[in-house]
Amino acid sequence: MADLKINESKCTGCKNCIKTCPTEALYMNGNVASVEEEKCILCGMCLDSCPYEAISAEKKKCKITEPGDYSGVWVFAEQQAGKVHPVSFELLGKGRELADKRNSQLTAVLLGYKLDNHHKELIAHGADRVIFCDNVQLQKLHDEYYFNTMDQILQKETPEIFLYGATAFGRSLAPRIAASLQTGLTADCTQLEIDESSGCLYQTRPAFGGNLMATIVCPEHRPQMATVRPGVMKALEADYERTGRCEEVEYMDNRRKSTEIIDEIIEETAETISDASIIVSAGRGIGSQKNMTLVKRLADLLGGQVGVSRPLVDTGWSEYRHQIGQTGAAVAPKLLITCGVSGAIQHLAGISGAKTIIAINNDPEAPIFSIANYKVVGDCVEVLKKLIAEIENKQN
Repeated sequence: MADLKINESKCTGCKNCIKTCPTEALYMNGNVASVEEEKCILCGMCLDSCPYEAISAEKKKCKITEPGDYSGVWVFAEQQAGKVHPVSFELLGKGRELADKRNSQLTAVLLGYKLDNHHKELIAHGADRVIFCDNVQLQKLHDEYYFNTMDQILQKETPEIFLYGATAFGRSLAPRIAASLQTGLTADCTQLEIDESSGCLYQTRPAFGGNLMATIVCPEHRPQMATVRPGVMKALEADYERTGRCEEVEYMDNRRKSTEIIDEIIEETAETISDASIIVSAGRGIGSQKNMTLVKRLADLLGGQVGVSRPLVDTGWSEYRHQIGQTGAAVAPKLLITCGVSGAIQHLAGISGAKTIIAINNDPEAPIFSIANYKVVGDCVEVLKKLIAEIENKQN
């Protein structure tokens, strides 16, 4: 963190910094420039604009929190267009596990407009407590509006762990919260474990292009924060007999906002690969681009979608929207058939939520077999041809 300082003995009142400041945080106070701290975002543009070196950013050391003063697991329950995002239920499943190990409460934080019975859904999926704010200003996913309200809540509450979905909105909101609380944030986690005695959260995610797994800890700051990709964790079965506590908070609108959403146009989209219940996925072992027609044919026969590993996108054999893995989509289909997929770490991270995996590969030592329910060692092209023929014969 840092504070902007102006050396009045060096300032000549040239106003260069005022002209440069994008948030209008600088103003003239008599013959020298001054800063309005609430508006300053510490972008550093004024430092470069001052020819007299009258402006400096004084760095502060982050405060060290006492872990024992914090307790409970929180989940940000993202919702949009009247529906709770599935990743929120997945995080509640993992949050329930972590909270039980620490003998603490699981809290869901729900912000939005016309929230209806979302509170009951969150409690049914594991939450002990729901903190919610229902306000028309939160109808659209505007990170500044959400941050202002969330930040006010966290001034009074001290969770030990706070989890967010690694959605576009979660990836924007979570860093703001972490910076405000002066704590760490681990992005795109694929595994979360906890030390039951110390409460230290072990946050695992692929690193170095997915070639190894890194486990990250935040021992001296709280809350411990992480974003988790959709489809990685498993939601609990809903139990509508569960009871919990709901607490409403007021919408906070007392801070400056740098942007405003004028209108929002939501286009109708077809089912994405993340939503598919059946996926036929191809890897480098498919051999050639023409063999992708076999993968597409099998997917069509089964009423599923086509997935691919990253190398096939890199070589132009498929579009990015079909890519599965750490740098693509995380999927959780009922059935996943992999064809020539070796099973690199980054790819396995994207399919951990699959219920049943049938793996076809000519290498009996392929890593994909370590998580497959059914294993077929052989040429995936030949296996695909026979499988397609068998299904077509039965359909006829």
